[in-house]
Amino acid sequence: MDRVAVFVDGANFFYMQKNDLKWFVDTKKLLKYCERFGEIADAFYYVGKDAPPLSGQQAFLNALTYIGYSLVTKPIKTIHDPETGETKQKANLDIEIVLDMFNTIDNYDIAVLVSGDGDFDRALRLLRARGKRFKVIASPHFVASELRDVAGMHLIDMESIRPEIEKLA
Repeated sequence: MDRVAVFVDGANFFYMQKNDLKWFVDTKKLLKYCERFGEIADAFYYVGKDAPPLSGQQAFLNALTYIGYSLVTKPIKTIHDPETGETKQKANLDIEIVLDMFNTIDNYDIAVLVSGDGDFDRALRLLRARGKRFKVIASPHFVASELRDVAGMHLIDMESIRPEIEKLA
């Protein structure tokens, strides 16, 4: 049986749901869905967190570890743009995701990336060159063309699996 590693880009995943899908994914059902590709060897969830975490955020993070995800966190930074006067919060974990993909490469046969971020194009191409298979799960309008190109038929549209992964009230 194939071994599967799941890599969830938490920020990208959240904005996919909030801004594109307009419905939310049950993270436990998402892992269950990924079991169709083989036995889950690893499941990582990457997310920025407030210091100290807000109570709701901490409860969500605790639930993720209970479900079976290994959490990889980074403090959220506030970035001020002096030209526009705007501030935005950011905790970019792309590097951590790619490092974990390659540091755990011997533990899995198939990588499942839950993200629409085109920055992962090169990493997926390198995984393929190393003989690894992969799937990309993303929402239809929140996936970069680079990711569409590299994933090809291995791109799974979240809308198409909604009945299997939607969080019910």
